[in-house]
Amino acid sequence: MSGTWSALSYADHRREEVASMPQVIIQPSFGKDAAKKHWRDTLDKEVPFTVSPYVDALSREHLDALMEMHPGGTARFWGATRNHDKRMRSLATGDVVLFTGGKLIRAVGEVGVSLQNAVFGDSMWSRHPINGSYNNIYSLLSFQQLIGVGYQEVWKLPGFNEGDNFMGLRFLKPDAGEMVLEGLNIRTVTAAQAEAADEQRLVERLTERLGRVVAAEAVKTKSTSYNRQAGTALVNRAEALLLELYRASLPSSSRTTLRIPYGVADFYEAGPEGAEIVEAKSRNSHHHVRQALAQLLDYVLHSPAPVAKLGALFPGQPQGHSVQLLHRYGIDCIYLQEDGSFGTIGAPDAARRHMMAVWTRP
Repeated sequence: MSGTWSALSYADHRREEVASMPQVIIQPSFGKDAAKKHWRDTLDKEVPFTVSPYVDALSREHLDALMEMHPGGTARFWGATRNHDKRMRSLATGDVVLFTGGKLIRAVGEVGVSLQNAVFGDSMWSRHPINGSYNNIYSLLSFQQLIGVGYQEVWKLPGFNEGDNFMGLRFLKPDAGEMVLEGLNIRTVTAAQAEAADEQRLVERLTERLGRVVAAEAVKTKSTSYNRQAGTALVNRAEALLLELYRASLPSSSRTTLRIPYGVADFYEAGPEGAEIVEAKSRNSHHHVRQALAQLLDYVLHSPAPVAKLGALFPGQPQGHSVQLLHRYGIDCIYLQEDGSFGTIGAPDAARRHMMAVWTRP
């Protein structure tokens, strides 16, 4: 299968991708003396919300939600006053907060539990002289203080203006939020957990599919794990299984390996018209597409034979802008379809011819 993306399909897929991203908010938090005191009381240290006076202000529903997210009974908190009620209702677990003040991004936090409870807010912070209680409260699932990160780090990103001092609580538009996440290299715990769950589902799907097309022994060597405090994590198992299924779909494969000083290409096949290199990824996000692109352009420099084709392999069809990025560099997009076959969105011939000259350049 080959094809191009229409403007309509690109927009549809882009909306789906944006919907799955965390919101990013900019939260001024270190200006006046009152804000600095709030910071010292609920960000510099964790609040023991299971003891008085904090627990007395919590409903059973709120306490249960906090205990589920923070089983140790302590958490960092921040809040906003009633004039932000509408926007704060959209805050969700995994959203990202940039805490700012004094022309610095002082910390990055990840939202845990979001709730509206003026009494709980009053138990932690003094009321605002005009807007009253900080009734829109969120706990922080993760919190990292930063050193020396100025507003310039955000100003240089597309969509931001130099000199913007980020006055007032601000919910960024999805595209701007994505730029911040990528530009500051922010990765959330919630996203990592979701990725791990997605990868486990993919492993199960691929294992089932492989059981129908190759001997069971082919799967046994693909499982690698290591222990962490939080449990066991799988390492590249999904990529190995995806690659095994892809090999099984080909008429023949020599299983030749291309090793370079910094790694091993997932798939390397030398043929009469030139070599083919394919890099597999366990997810089809733009982040993983960029990883595949960089690795392929590295591998091509080390091929003992001229390279005729590069391909990036994914467990599902990437978004339109990700496919366009691969095509710009003459790279085919290969992806697993629901029926277990593989589809290919081939790079334009002109782009491939142009890049072949770059690939073979000494």
